[in-house]
Amino acid sequence: MNIVLITGGPSAERDVSIASSKSIVKALRDLGHLVKVIDPINGTYIAEEEQIFKSGVKKESPSIEELSEINRLSNKKILDCINSDIFDDVDLAFLGVHGKFGEDGKIQTLLELRGINYTGSDVFSSALAMDKDISKVILKSAGIKTPEWIVVNKETFDGDHEKLNSQISETVSYPCVVKPNDEGSTVGLSIVQPDLEDIQLGSSMELAFSYSNKVLIEQYIKGRELTVPVIGNEAFPVIEIRPKDGFYDYEHKYTKGMTEYFCPAEIPPDIEKKAKENALKAHRILGCSVYSRIDYILDSNNELYCLEVNTLPGMTETSLVPKSAAANDVTFNQLIESIINLSLQK
Repeated sequence: MNIVLITGGPSAERDVSIASSKSIVKALRDLGHLVKVIDPINGTYIAEEEQIFKSGVKKESPSIEELSEINRLSNKKILDCINSDIFDDVDLAFLGVHGKFGEDGKIQTLLELRGINYTGSDVFSSALAMDKDISKVILKSAGIKTPEWIVVNKETFDGDHEKLNSQISETVSYPCVVKPNDEGSTVGLSIVQPDLEDIQLGSSMELAFSYSNKVLIEQYIKGRELTVPVIGNEAFPVIEIRPKDGFYDYEHKYTKGMTEYFCPAEIPPDIEKKAKENALKAHRILGCSVYSRIDYILDSNNELYCLEVNTLPGMTETSLVPKSAAANDVTFNQLIESIINLSLQK
C-alpha cells in the first residue's frame, strides 16, 4: 500500500509528532508498505528522513517565538503540500501529527477536500475533542464526570486578576489547573496553589494565553492518573501513570525514567470495568473513530473524572497506547496495521 506519513507540523507538539513517526515509519515498512515521510511545513520539498528525524523530544516544548515563526511561514506551504503531486496515487495518509493542526480537524479537512483517506477520527470529532471546553460540556451532559471548570476568553478578559480570583474561589476553588483550551501534552499548563494565587495566577494565565485565545481553569482533583486507550470498539487495558515527583507535565511525559507506568493498572476489577465502559462512552459520544485515548483522575472515593479525549495519541517509545496494546498481546506492528485497517473501513 502507498502511504504518506505526515509528521512534524506547526504545533507545540511537533517534536512529539516527529518522535512518534520514527516508530510508525519503521512499523509501516516492516509491514511491507511503501512509505513517504513528509513534514507539511516544508511545502512541496520532501526533506531527507534523516533530516526530519534528527532530533528527539526536548525536555521543553518549542518556545512561543519558535512557534510564531513556524506558523508565519507554514500556512501556504501546508496548502501547497497537500495540493501537490506528493499525494497522487496515495492509498492512505497516516497521521503522525499531534496538537493543533494535527488533532483539531484542520489536516483532516484538507485531506478530505483532496479525497485522501487518513487515519483516525474525522473532521468534526477531531475538532470537538480538541476543544476542551466544548468536549467537557458534551461529556458532562452524557453523565460522564469531569472536573468543574470555567473559561476565560482573551478578547474579553480585562486583566482583573482580583475579580478572576474571586470567580475561581466561588466555582472551582484552589488549587486549580490553568491550561490552554486547545493544546495537548500539558503544553502551557500550570497548577495554581492556595495562598499563592496572588503570585501564580497572573503568570499562569499569561502562559496559557500565549498558546491559546481561550483558557480553561479547572478544578484540581487529587488522585491517581489513569488512561484508557480505545481501539476500534474495544477498550484496552487501563494504565496508571505515576510521576516520580511533581505532576505529569511535558518533561515527565517525554523524559525516560521520570514516570512509572503500571499496565494493567492495579485497581479493583469493578473500577477497571467502569473505566473501560466510561472510555468507550466518551469515545462514542464525541463521535471518535479508529482509536483514541481517554485520560482520567481516580479520586480517593474511587470516583472517575474524565480529563480529556485524545484523538491522535502519541506513539513514541514512552507512549501509552503501545504499552496498553502490549498488555493485550498486541505488538506495535499489529497495532499500526489495525489502525490502517480500521481507518480504511470508515
